[in-house]
Amino acid sequence: MIAIPAVDLRGGACVQLVGGSYDHERLRFDDPIGVARGWARIGFSRLHLVDLDAATGRGSNEDLVAELLRDREASIQVGGGVRSGDDIERLLTQGADRVVVGTRAIEEPGWIDAMSSLFPGELVVAADVRDRRVVTRGWERTLARNVIDVVEELNALPLAAIMVTAVHREGQLAGTDLFLMEDVADASEHPVYASGGITTYADLRALEDRGLAGAIVGMALYTGVLDARLIAEEFAEEFVE
Repeated sequence: MIAIPAVDLRGGACVQLVGGSYDHERLRFDDPIGVARGWARIGFSRLHLVDLDAATGRGSNEDLVAELLRDREASIQVGGGVRSGDDIERLLTQGADRVVVGTRAIEEPGWIDAMSSLFPGELVVAADVRDRRVVTRGWERTLARNVIDVVEELNALPLAAIMVTAVHREGQLAGTDLFLMEDVADASEHPVYASGGITTYADLRALEDRGLAGAIVGMALYTGVLDARLIAEEFAEEFVE
């Protein structure tokens, strides 16, 4: 299983939010490029870059994203407000290895069908979840759809992966929602990345034991709760069945 540091952008800074609330910012670092370089130099081979402003319709960090992609020392998957084929093509052209699509992919099945055909193996569908229900538009809209149903509907598409974020655990250092992630991994025919609340080495091992391909880790790395060098070394390869 591969561990992937989260680099979340808000107002030109790298931040960590708590509980999926845009208004509850716990950590802020004013040099996102330095942050990204630091994770790469510690040994992480992939980064998860998200434009939170674009995801929530509050603005854009487009120029900073482009700069991070030019500067990159690790492979980068990019998401946040990606809602068109032009967005996807631009990010791939700028150097993203994969593009993460969320809101439109979940709300418009026909769109993700078309986009996955145009960009096979290059898209990661992000399903943000509270109480097994999928939330979109920067965690502000709750759909009457169970995440397992969504995952099963995506199985036929040529995706790179599925990413599931337990929004109710996000940034709280409360541990991963292991039952949720296990059920998603069982339902998905794609590699699955877990996100939200991953706090301990035991969390990572438990996810790996249940067949998760990767884990997006944020608060625990930024606060030093997890030893970044150890995690980079121990969780360096994506699980492939």
